[in-house]
Amino acid sequence: MPREILWTDAEEIGIQLTEKFPDLDPLTVRFTDLHRYVTELEGFADDPAKSSEPRLEAIQMAWHEEWQDAQG
Repeated sequence: MPREILWTDAEEIGIQLTEKFPDLDPLTVRFTDLHRYVTELEGFADDPAKSSEPRLEAIQMAWHEEWQDAQG
């Protein structure tokens, strides 16, 4: 069983989003779509209403960093 993921787990979320969407540039993703992607991750166990713009920004930046590393 995967570990529970919360909104504050930006780095872990970034890793999982990079694995799930390897060809998607995170900086092109709207926050409404990012919110959905996060809440649909396996192991996500937080309240969807607890997201905020700063949390989504942190997740997007963590995802972007992971995505850049994966691009080689």
